[in-house]
Amino acid sequence: MSAELETSEGLDEPEKKISGVPEKENHTRMADLSELLKEGTKESHDRAENTQFVKDFLKGNIRKELFKLATTALYFTYSALEEEIDRNKDHPAFAPLYFPTELHRKKALIRDMEYLYGEHWEEQAQCSEATRKYVERIHEVGQNEPELLVAHAYTRYMGDLSGGQVLKKVAQRALKLPSTGEGTQFYLFENVDNAQQFKQLYRARMNALDLNLETKEKIVEEANKAFEFNMQVFNELDQAGSLLAKETLEDGLPVHDGKGDLRKCPYYAAQLDKGALEGSSCPFGAALAVLRRPGLQFLLAASVALAAGLLAWYSM
Repeated sequence: MSAELETSEGLDEPEKKISGVPEKENHTRMADLSELLKEGTKESHDRAENTQFVKDFLKGNIRKELFKLATTALYFTYSALEEEIDRNKDHPAFAPLYFPTELHRKKALIRDMEYLYGEHWEEQAQCSEATRKYVERIHEVGQNEPELLVAHAYTRYMGDLSGGQVLKKVAQRALKLPSTGEGTQFYLFENVDNAQQFKQLYRARMNALDLNLETKEKIVEEANKAFEFNMQVFNELDQAGSLLAKETLEDGLPVHDGKGDLRKCPYYAAQLDKGALEGSSCPFGAALAVLRRPGLQFLLAASVALAAGLLAWYSM
């Protein structure tokens, strides 16, 4: 029960009218599925937005290889989601939300995969462990409890129409992707003229679904599960990003991942003072990478031993 309802329970009828929204209207509004979802998933939504992967992405700290992995996860997720949506397009608990022309993302993701991976992208695309669990849940819901499919459609499509547009611009800028949309077709809803108006229509259709309160509460619970699945995918991508940061270039030298305070790096601090940071590469990390090679470690040790021997001989 909302705080608004709780504070009006002890008032007389005249006072209730003065207090604002009539009690019946207030109860109706709070029973709307869109309101229940908004309030019931707020904490999960905030947690998802504050995962390290999302925060890094919004800052533009993302490599192309990691972006490819994220796009791959989306491809498998939407392939499952839209397969189940098509399966249940005539189900009374979902039919009013069937907008394949406006919302479906699989075809756009295929174009992105072709651009990012090349012609034989299907041979390279692999479903990760976290994505696999998400996909399995979507299929389970679609085949056994179609009314809960609303939760997964709501979580994905409404988010794509909102924050997804920000991520598109960040990706294009950070990865120098074409402004014409290659690689970011997923974020382009060509058949939605006004995202805000479409979201209002979608919420109105959700509220018109003939569902009892118990079913609505189960949908909210499922939406929280959907957010949890997404967070697991984000965390998996963050781990992949950490591994990528440790990988080396073709010549074996490490790439500075750009995280942390660059001013603490003596090389970058000097370059910043010169105004020549762009296009430069920190040699300290490169030196450490070279010293980690067993062969070079032996050579260095031999050189030190030789120098020590010469010094000892000279001192005699």
